[in-house]
Amino acid sequence: MSVMRLLRHDLPASIVVFLIAIPLSLGIAAACGAPLLAGLIAAVVGGIVAGALSGAPLQVSGPAAGLTVIVAGTIASYGPAGTAAIVAVAGLVQIVLGASRLGRAALALSPAVVHGMLAGIGLVIALSQVHVLLGGDPQSSAWHNLRDLPAQIAGHHGVSALLGLLTIAVLLLWPRLKKVAMIPAALVAVVVVTVPAAAMGADVERVDLPDAPLSALILPVWPNAPLGEIAVAVFTIALVASVESLLSAVAVDRMHDGPRADLNRELVAQGCANTVSGLLGGLPVTGVIVRSSANVAAGARTRASAILHGVWIAAVVLLGAWMLEAIPLAVLAAVLVVVGLRLISLAQIRTYARHRELPTYLVTAVGVVATDLLTGVAAGLACAVAMMLWRLARCEIHTDGTTVTISGSLAFVGSGRVARALATLPAGQHVTVELHLDYLDHGAFQVIEDWREAYVKSGGTVDVRETHDGWFGRASRGRLGAGKSTPRRFGSWSQWQDMDRQRRNAMAAGIHEFERSVAPLVQPHLAGLARDGQQPEQLFITCADSRLVPNLITTSGPGDLFCVRNIGNVVPPHGGPDSSVGAAIEYAVGVLGVRTITVCGHSGCGAVRAMMAGGNTGDLGRWLTWSTNDFTGEIDETRCVTDNVTRQLANLRTYPVVRDAEEAGRLTLTGMYFDLSEAKMYAVDRLGLRPVAAA
Repeated sequence: MSVMRLLRHDLPASIVVFLIAIPLSLGIAAACGAPLLAGLIAAVVGGIVAGALSGAPLQVSGPAAGLTVIVAGTIASYGPAGTAAIVAVAGLVQIVLGASRLGRAALALSPAVVHGMLAGIGLVIALSQVHVLLGGDPQSSAWHNLRDLPAQIAGHHGVSALLGLLTIAVLLLWPRLKKVAMIPAALVAVVVVTVPAAAMGADVERVDLPDAPLSALILPVWPNAPLGEIAVAVFTIALVASVESLLSAVAVDRMHDGPRADLNRELVAQGCANTVSGLLGGLPVTGVIVRSSANVAAGARTRASAILHGVWIAAVVLLGAWMLEAIPLAVLAAVLVVVGLRLISLAQIRTYARHRELPTYLVTAVGVVATDLLTGVAAGLACAVAMMLWRLARCEIHTDGTTVTISGSLAFVGSGRVARALATLPAGQHVTVELHLDYLDHGAFQVIEDWREAYVKSGGTVDVRETHDGWFGRASRGRLGAGKSTPRRFGSWSQWQDMDRQRRNAMAAGIHEFERSVAPLVQPHLAGLARDGQQPEQLFITCADSRLVPNLITTSGPGDLFCVRNIGNVVPPHGGPDSSVGAAIEYAVGVLGVRTITVCGHSGCGAVRAMMAGGNTGDLGRWLTWSTNDFTGEIDETRCVTDNVTRQLANLRTYPVVRDAEEAGRLTLTGMYFDLSEAKMYAVDRLGLRPVAAA
């Protein structure tokens, strides 16, 4: 079975990834100013070593565009041999990080900073490679490349520029041809442009690989530079490669339904690959989302696909290098221009704008382009921290007549705004201060408390209400930040209303609270239900006990549950003298089309206790006859409740509409038991009780 899976899924997927990896690996090496063989070595090692050890089996590793700027600077400073040594040591750092189980720590970095960094790198790549595409030479910095770009565009362009522009055209148009879009666009563009260029003998610079690749490997040499500078280079490559690999692994997890990634193991695998790549003179290795997403889309099932793609690259380098040497460098530059610009994602920009994180993204991207990678990332991190602190200290204040509503986090830095808002309230009135706070520090509390005391002394009255945690109430009792109160929306009247109000008009006060604070939140949803009608997920039959709140214990809302509540969650059999429950069942199944019916009993059920006591007469006695037959003498109340649930499920099946729907597979019947003291739900079946959350 594993061999068939390999031949059917992993082998074809490995060929697709191999065809994508070849042009990208060559292009990235060219953009770094490294020997082109170094990019192919990284692709081989990334496929075989990282693939074999990977904690994310469907992730494909190799040289990545995200490290291009860093590697180019390292090669310029220390040469290819010195860079190889730095890459090898960076791999050892990654192994230590993974062995220390710090894999997930890298994900604490703000995604806006990471994606801003990649966008900045993409722009730097595009600005440098567009010069190569147009037949020129890249400059030393992004600013110089941008400054000289108009002159480069206006200058004389030869065959290289034509080949590059044709490559871009194919890259952009090929994915639109849906019938053949599975063939990688990068491969098609390189082949379509390279073949006629070679046939015509175009005089352009081409890929240059050594005749004997194994003897041309660049062995690492320790750089002749201060240890501090080398350490910075090592940790920069290690950290950026780690973050990019882990983010890619998390993204790949969202693309398939197989086992989730082990990020610590993945980090060790990436470290081993980088150490081997460095020792062989290759570029740094990371998990790459472009190749990984192609791997998943092509149907890969195991790590064999990533390993095989590395084997195919090694075979081509050793046996078919002449084919690669026909590729013009302008064609690879065009591929890199498109890849670089695609690192700037408009969808991500819209997402960060929606979440108010666009400044962090832009500061990072602009910082990377205008200065260097480390400075840009540091600026982005500083911006992210500043925005986080601003949000923590930010609160919304609204004044409406004699009511002030304060929402968010209220710290001492916002006390001035609060004091000014409170000062606008008319003197001598009954005023209300509504607090919807996630946090309240002592300085802000003192401002509100001092104002309240002064306002009351001047003849007014103040009512402070809190919707969430009781920050103000605890502070008044000298326990600011200690413990939690029951949220108003989940607590009973006695927990959020004063006792006098509870005795007199608790219902009216509750309705007023709903219309004031909850109704504005749910009104659009209720309006939609009013317009479109109800389509509940299931019929929920439970006890009328006042302590049982179906929507609370199921975390459901309007339109989710069609509820029937009665004494003892009883379902009289079909054809009996009581038809009210039967009417609800037939309406729920036949008209609303619910897919599930749940009968839910609970601990401390008064109906079950009445049945256990026996001797019931009148309407209660007649009603309870539809429950489990004789509980007299039973001492296990839980057993009695679950037996009752089982009996009601059997009664449900006496209804033709239920029986027919269940036999047709359109309906499922379930039994549940809610333990009030534990606040925990259990499933009731022939095996007994089992926690629903573990089911």
